[in-house]
Amino acid sequence: MRYPIPNLAPAIWHDESIEIEKSQFIAWVCHAPSIDDFDTLLATAKQAHPSASHHCSAYIAGAPGEQNRIGFSDDGEPGGTAGRPMFQVLNGSGIGEIGCVVTRYFGGTKLGTGGLARAYAQAVSAALETLPTREIVERDTYTLRLTFAQEADARAWCNEQALPIENAEYDSDGVRLAIGWPRDHAFELGELENRLKASILTSPPTKTRHAD
Repeated sequence: MRYPIPNLAPAIWHDESIEIEKSQFIAWVCHAPSIDDFDTLLATAKQAHPSASHHCSAYIAGAPGEQNRIGFSDDGEPGGTAGRPMFQVLNGSGIGEIGCVVTRYFGGTKLGTGGLARAYAQAVSAALETLPTREIVERDTYTLRLTFAQEADARAWCNEQALPIENAEYDSDGVRLAIGWPRDHAFELGELENRLKASILTSPPTKTRHAD
């Protein structure tokens, strides 16, 4: 599976601000591969804006479509007017491993439930429009058992196929080359075996993930 994630280092936030009927909505976005990463963002937003009216939130701490490590909160706004609209924008974006907090400063004009839902959704959308992203490729690690003479050709083939070489271990018989195979493609070494004119022994795969 391949999907975009926020291109943000730990403890680095991306933010955008909009104003609606004199209320200010500040959207904070972070890379959230875990719920703890989102919790850090929420704590930071609250600490930075202790006098704000609300700190509403939503997160997807996994791949797009994740069903378990998700959450949202209205933080005192009328039920369903903040967290859920925020989550719907995140979920519809196709971006994974993402957390968002919208900090609101009340401007004195009530927006009504429909107006609030639109405002929180717009704040998140504004932040996503300028959010830097990078692609994650979920991979399985396969270890190829090669002779010393085969290594150079195998490395060249991996480079041509954009397959990352994760590790190389050497012994008296040759090399064990660990490669990251994209999980959305069937594992197939026929082309490499034709090039080497030899069958290749492989180990059972292990799961990995890469930012490509």
